[in-house]
Amino acid sequence: MTKEYKNKIENQTYDKERSLYNLKNTEVLNCVFAGLADGESVLKECRSIKVNGCKFSLRYPLWHVKTFELSDSLLDEKARAPIWYSKDGLIKNCEINSIKCLRECKNIKLDNCNISSDEFGWKSSYIEISNSNINSVYFLFESKNIVIKNLKMSGKYSFQYMKNVQISDSELDTKDAFWHSKNVTVKNSVIKGEYLGWFSDGLTLINCKIIGTQPLCYCKNLKLINCEMIDTDLSFEYSDVNADIKGQILSVKNPKSGIIKADSVGEIITEDSVTPCRGKVVEKFSPQKHILCGCAV
Repeated sequence: MTKEYKNKIENQTYDKERSLYNLKNTEVLNCVFAGLADGESVLKECRSIKVNGCKFSLRYPLWHVKTFELSDSLLDEKARAPIWYSKDGLIKNCEINSIKCLRECKNIKLDNCNISSDEFGWKSSYIEISNSNINSVYFLFESKNIVIKNLKMSGKYSFQYMKNVQISDSELDTKDAFWHSKNVTVKNSVIKGEYLGWFSDGLTLINCKIIGTQPLCYCKNLKLINCEMIDTDLSFEYSDVNADIKGQILSVKNPKSGIIKADSVGEIITEDSVTPCRGKVVEKFSPQKHILCGCAV
């Protein structure tokens, strides 16, 4: 059921500090937040608001906002750190070009957005992202309880120190992804980038295509189900892993424990281990070939 709002503000321009501070039960339509006064925090501490068709070009516009909808709006690079400490929000059909968007927020849904925002989504929880394009560095750092569907993401150092994450039907082009993450599942997705998933615990990849050098090292409770690995050399070093791989793995180095099954393995490297490594590597169609057990220390 569509919510009806008590008040409406439309076709206005605001540039002063806290222009609409503590606004409640109001629609804000086709307004511009920009101007010579260069005021911050134009919609700070608002409650139950709907913002549609607006342009933001001032810093910190939506801080400490509760129960909000932001739609069909533009937040440009001058709208620095636009949404912090807010909760219970829907952000849809928006273009966001503001650094440090969405920090320490809770229960936020994003749908059909185009976002370019370094340090996006830090220390947030219960975030849902769907049908969106995002470019970011340190994307979703230290966030938890995240659901992502149909995301096209690019950047570096994404999904680090995260907990309880579900990702499906997405394309992730990102170096150093999932470092130190816990309880992450990725399904039906492409993951491209160097040094994937180091130091993760409980990372599960299902029907995924993995591309890039030195993936999945120092992992605990790592699972790969029906995945492809392309240009993946020096894989699985010191990891506890159970993997079922379609096609070839370029090379596997010193897996700590578990079993890695692949159609073929280019090279198994057992040298220079600094810890006992007892993982097994098996070629599916040549079960007596390339079996590794008990690496030297």
